[in-house]
Amino acid sequence: MICSMPKLAHLKFNDPAPDLELQDTDGKPARLSSFWKDRTLILAFTRHFGCPQCKEMVDHLVTASPEFKDRNLALVVITQGTPEAAKAFCSVRAPGVTCLADPERKAYRAYGLERANLWQSFLSLDVWRSNRRLKRERGWKTDLPPKGQDALQMAGTFIIAPDGRIRLPYYYDNIADHPSVDLLLHGVMGMDWGQPFDGPVAPK
Repeated sequence: MICSMPKLAHLKFNDPAPDLELQDTDGKPARLSSFWKDRTLILAFTRHFGCPQCKEMVDHLVTASPEFKDRNLALVVITQGTPEAAKAFCSVRAPGVTCLADPERKAYRAYGLERANLWQSFLSLDVWRSNRRLKRERGWKTDLPPKGQDALQMAGTFIIAPDGRIRLPYYYDNIADHPSVDLLLHGVMGMDWGQPFDGPVAPK
């Protein structure tokens, strides 16, 4: 008999965002709420450091970071690496972006980010097309994860308002999936991410 792992609960729109203490790339404590208390936060979780789709996602976020700043959006990237490994990765892929270390993956679990199944990680046509494109355009291939990192850990992206509530929970369909920059900037209807939600969502 094969026992499957229990599914983690997904966060929903307007749920309270889990507030945990992680470490920054210097090994100092960093509490998540400190990043959203003054402005809306884009919280992006990576997969392992050998994942080409993860590199592409981080590249897109870094390229868009000036636009995020213009709209008063903070950006924090959570990795499953140690502080030392996160510093090495982010100094190359995300210079100037706040990166946090979560080698125990406690924030991944708190935010409902599960391990991928075979379809999500290998068999999906989207993943095959993404692998071929990234190999052709960037020369990237999937490498083994560094020691201690889970090759099947899924990524995810969340927008958290200053009131500490989730405005956008984005769970990836597969490892090649990630939200567009336009969605992160403007939402579905151009909503103001920082506006308290107490009724129907209205466009700006």
